[in-house]
Amino acid sequence: MSPITVVEGRRLALTNLDKVLYPATGTTKGEVLHYCTTTAALLLPHLHDRPVSFLRFPDGPDGPRFFTKNVPPGTPAWVKTCEVPGTSAASSRQVLLQDLASLVWAANLVVELHTPQWTRNAPGVADRLVLDLDPGAPATIVECCAAAGWLRDRMAADGLDAYAKTSGSKGLHLIVPIEPASAERTTAYARSLAVAAAAALPDLVVHKMAKALRPGKVFLDFSQNSAAKTTAAAYTLRARATPTVSTPVTWDEIAACTEPAQLSFLFSDIAARRERHSDLLGPLLDPHRARPVPTAPG
Repeated sequence: MSPITVVEGRRLALTNLDKVLYPATGTTKGEVLHYCTTTAALLLPHLHDRPVSFLRFPDGPDGPRFFTKNVPPGTPAWVKTCEVPGTSAASSRQVLLQDLASLVWAANLVVELHTPQWTRNAPGVADRLVLDLDPGAPATIVECCAAAGWLRDRMAADGLDAYAKTSGSKGLHLIVPIEPASAERTTAYARSLAVAAAAALPDLVVHKMAKALRPGKVFLDFSQNSAAKTTAAAYTLRARATPTVSTPVTWDEIAACTEPAQLSFLFSDIAARRERHSDLLGPLLDPHRARPVPTAPG
């Protein structure tokens, strides 16, 4: 029988706790669940009121993966959900992870957590802008850091404050708190930044998705500002060879990065970083930090 635990008054059956999910480090499912519970105070505020999409990898990163936006079959009735407008007249329902019990339920499914740039109260109206810096081999996160510095200065000139986290995979995410704006407006501005970066740093940055253009350069993906797109949430575990986490980082760490390992963090690193830095993305949760999105040129 699966062990039953009670979390905030909710009974949960937790399965296969001894199952090794990350063979490279011997990390078990039980350890993954422990990470999620002990990091909930950081995780949950960044998930609050945002419809969650799941990348499920129940047999670890080497096994099958399933990306789903819909409410999974068997979801307990007490897990909150919300209606999300579709691209057509139809709509769907997605999970909201609003409390610790819901987070533990989701972690038991073994998931990456992905969210849009908007909340359930205003679908398609962004309250943050995101730039995904994705290196094409042999480029690494080191090249992403160089591009990030240019982008930070460029956005500061437009009155915007950028905050950074690792993707938990190969690259960086820059996130900006903004006054509510349509996804179309934020996408247009993000695209203008990508085009400007590619023009200013032609040996480092590309803004077009064509894979032939990307080796040795940083692809600046602005498309995650689309209302239909999602981004890996801060502090989520990733389905990689080792249990890496999408981890907030300081601009000093970005400026000092000379080796990819300097900005690669495992789940076991997060508690110490929390003690040292608290939540580096805390300003994203403060509405007073939001600034208007500039109008994209032309």
